[in-house]
Formats: sequence, structure tokens, C-alpha cells
Amino acid sequence: MNDQNDVRENLTYEKFGGAIRELAQTIADDGYEPDIVVSIARGGVFVAGGLAYALDCKNIHLVNVEFYTGVGTTLEMPVMLAPVPNAIDFSGKKVLITDDVADTGKTLKLVYDFCVAHVAEVRSAVIYEKSHSLVKCEYVWKRTDDWINFPWSVEPPVVRREGQVLDA
Repeated sequence: MNDQNDVRENLTYEKFGGAIRELAQTIADDGYEPDIVVSIARGGVFVAGGLAYALDCKNIHLVNVEFYTGVGTTLEMPVMLAPVPNAIDFSGKKVLITDDVADTGKTLKLVYDFCVAHVAEVRSAVIYEKSHSLVKCEYVWKRTDDWINFPWSVEPPVVRREGQVLDA
């Protein structure tokens, strides 16, 4: 984990828009036409929405996974939170799993393992992939080992919910 003075990758909303279009074009050029885009919440929601529009896929599923508990702190293993999607909804489909970053890869692996036994084909797409990720995604916009400042998470929440853990 980088400390505050280390180099950081800074993704702006404008740069994100270009990244999504480039990533979508790579997927389209590869001939992959997903029936379902699966979003790993929360960061993957932005990626899923952009890719689903660009790939003209209207079927999006959201999977809530808890892993990061703060900046650089995680649970031992990621956990799917309710409501867990019904695997039968994915049966025989071509699925594209999306997230903002493949850091450890544990979250992507959890969702991949959930899907793989039920679907025709599963692939993954991320904006960033780190070299130490357990999962090597089929579609990656950029590879980096720097800490990433995402436009949706670089600022603190406008409202802090009672009982929420504060990021370091």
C-alpha cells in the first residue's frame, strides 16, 4: 500500500468517460457480446453502467460485496451481501463482470466463482488492474500498481451515516 506521499493515479470523470469508451471498443472488437453485465458494487456500478450503454446491453445485475473496510484495510475474505443474485438468472448467459479495479482480485474471484458454474461464458472488465491481482481480467483499460484516486471516492461523503466506519 502506498502512503500519502507516493505517486497516485488520478482518474477524473472526463478521463473515466474516455476509458469506458476505449474499454467498450476493446470488448466489441473482441466480438464478445454479453447478455448480462454484472456490477460489483460500489465502484463497479459506474463501470457497468457505462459499458452496458456502450455495448447496448440492457440487463445489469448488481452484486454487493464487502471487502475494503477503509483505505488499505480489508476483511480477511470478501463476502457477498444480501440480496445475493439468483444464479438461475444467469443460466446459459454470456456474463461480463465489471469493477473499477482488480486490486487483490479476491472480490472478482468471488463473483467469478459464483457465476462460472451457471453461465455459458464469463469474462471480466476493469478500469485498472494491479500486477498482484489473483484474477487477470480479459479487458483492462490500464495496468498500475499505484494507489488510485477515483472521482467518485476521492471526496468524503456529503453525509456520514451513523455507525459507518471512517476511512483513514
